[in-house]
Amino acid sequence: MFRIARRVILQWLTLLAFASVQFAASAAPNAAASGAPSAKGSLVIIGGNLRPGNAPVWERILQLAGGKDARIAVFASAAGYPEKSGKFLVDRLNSYGAKAFFVPVAVKLAGSDYHAAADDPKLAELVRSANGAFFAGGDQSRITSALRHEDGSNTRVLDALWDMYRRGGVIAGTSAGAAIMSSTMFGRPRTVLATLKLGVEDGKEITDGLGFIGDDVFVDQHLLVRGRFARMLPAMLAKGYKLGLGIDEDTAMVVLPNRDVEVIGYKGALVLDLANASAREGAFNVSNVRVSYLDNGDRFNILTHEFTPSEDKADGKLDPSRPYYREPLFSADILGNSTVVDLMSKLIDSDQPEAIGITLGSPNGVQPDLGFEFRFTRAADSVGYSSAATDAYSIYNLRLDIRPILIRRPLYQYKQP
Repeated sequence: MFRIARRVILQWLTLLAFASVQFAASAAPNAAASGAPSAKGSLVIIGGNLRPGNAPVWERILQLAGGKDARIAVFASAAGYPEKSGKFLVDRLNSYGAKAFFVPVAVKLAGSDYHAAADDPKLAELVRSANGAFFAGGDQSRITSALRHEDGSNTRVLDALWDMYRRGGVIAGTSAGAAIMSSTMFGRPRTVLATLKLGVEDGKEITDGLGFIGDDVFVDQHLLVRGRFARMLPAMLAKGYKLGLGIDEDTAMVVLPNRDVEVIGYKGALVLDLANASAREGAFNVSNVRVSYLDNGDRFNILTHEFTPSEDKADGKLDPSRPYYREPLFSADILGNSTVVDLMSKLIDSDQPEAIGITLGSPNGVQPDLGFEFRFTRAADSVGYSSAATDAYSIYNLRLDIRPILIRRPLYQYKQP
């Protein structure tokens, strides 16, 4: 324990010494940093499980930070083993050309007082003078605990992060590091199905995030792999959000200062639009949600709500008079891994009027007789694009209605006549 603490302290002192030498010469290499003080930087919101070899994401972080030798502050505040996680991320970023450094502000960092570290003026200046920051995954509540005082006010290091971001720096985060990007995040959530059944409560299932993306967008992660798009809706309705962005694993949403969002990586993201949605009292029941799927390379503007397909799909707009799928569309596990996107892709290229998915839980779970039906339909402005290079779709503006259904227990075995 003493050896770990001594090594962390020595690393900290080395970083502070480096900051005193480099601060005068550390004018951000990216052009945005030299603009007006009110200018904002960029966000790279990663859905978790970012692979070391996912070069497009790692390289975009570095590019937004100014390119080779950009100084990136690594926060492993969410991690159970911050020193190990921090070292991995520093090494990974440096392998792509950065000059990354570990920031010793973490609840679980052995031998360190994270309260004192988060308010250390020299450490705050080190973060402020960086070109970017990267937040590791883990437990997002550890990030907010480390960077905010108990009364909710900002620590010096958090203020420094905001200064760096407003100056034009990039803030990236994976998993828990993505959850903190909105002003509301999941704190101690239940399972997705239990969230639909029981709802969310402020200070428990949902809590305050850091809000880098602004107060008007809700963000969630591990989205398609874990079916989390469904849990976004109760949280958004509870807090009055009209727009939600959910990103899948090994994939990133790059949010630029003009609020353009570009998806890069392995899979994609969902856009949930509740501007015209309506919900009923009682068991979760919502209608007229607009849902869109952004594939790799697609863009969406938060301000204008304009969608732009990737280059390989630009000439691939689907013709409704020439559908590919011609049979009923149904899934018995809408919360399964990527099931929602598979069903949406088939509907947008189908002669069917709707696609239906259901979800139900264990007979031993909470409210076992309650399930939910997810009904997707095409609207007048629904449109799809297919890639000429891969078996991939972009789907914009499908309608989604969710209603509770009764599951009759026990489930009897079908008998052949």
